[in-house]
Amino acid sequence: MQNPVTLQQFFEAYQKRLALRWLTKHHGKQSPLTPCDDDEGGLSLVGHLNLIHPHTIQILGRSELEYLDSLGKNSRHDTLAQLCSAPTQLLVIAAAAAVPEELLQMAKRTATPLCASPYSSHRLVRDIDYYLRGLLADILVVHGVFMEVMGIGVLLTGESAIGKSELALELISRGHRLVADDAPAFQRRGPETLIGHCPRALENFLEVRGLGIMNIRELFGDNALRPEMKLHLIAQLTPIDAERSEPLDRLRGSRRLHTLLDVAIPEVEIPIAPGRNLAVLVEAAARNQILYNRGYDAAEDFIARQQRLIDHEQQ
Repeated sequence: MQNPVTLQQFFEAYQKRLALRWLTKHHGKQSPLTPCDDDEGGLSLVGHLNLIHPHTIQILGRSELEYLDSLGKNSRHDTLAQLCSAPTQLLVIAAAAAVPEELLQMAKRTATPLCASPYSSHRLVRDIDYYLRGLLADILVVHGVFMEVMGIGVLLTGESAIGKSELALELISRGHRLVADDAPAFQRRGPETLIGHCPRALENFLEVRGLGIMNIRELFGDNALRPEMKLHLIAQLTPIDAERSEPLDRLRGSRRLHTLLDVAIPEVEIPIAPGRNLAVLVEAAARNQILYNRGYDAAEDFIARQQRLIDHEQQ
């Protein structure tokens, strides 16, 4: 599912950060921003003046304005008419440059939103592209509890009533932080980056069977919560007597990859049985993932050590 974002929402969200101000009446402020498709199937959200492959938001710096000024009268009129037409939905004048009167009048006549910023065109392209990709990113809501454990994002999953929330409560009591209970929402913010956050209706709350709804902020304070977090690891809770198609690997465990929004996320399976300290196991899984991220694999290290001992005894 993708967030519909209107021009007005974008402007209100980033007006202060980008020092934006309207130069025309903001026509179409409630119209959703629609990314343009480029030749390679990507999304052309924002960029410098481009008439061949127009961007949704076109940035005009001093160089672009000098180019327009260099055109003959008829060519300039035709170029401005093309610039102020679909699929362009917003024009931004960068670097506090003077706005050509002809461009201003064309924008008013065609009801094309036009605004200005004192920042450079390169900064505007970079920042607006980053902001828009966050606003327009696909959202995936999953069933589970999303936590920050040992400084990395861990999603606790498993069938209903298996004990995810109770485990989350124990982890919180051990100093880790809650991002979202029950329905964390994830957005893809980069080629290999998923950011998870809590839907507004569920912020601060955790449901624990037998205790009901608990406000984690009121119980543990602000430090027990985190508004968003990158997803690094999925920990799937599974009954230890559950039927398995294949036995667990004694050396490497159940480590595998799980794909969410086309991003491959490491996943481990944690069998549940009486007497097992799940909070310690999740902490250990998080620590182990941190070592993986640094390039260390305990199983490979163990295998290599055994091979060295075998080779030494055979000499």
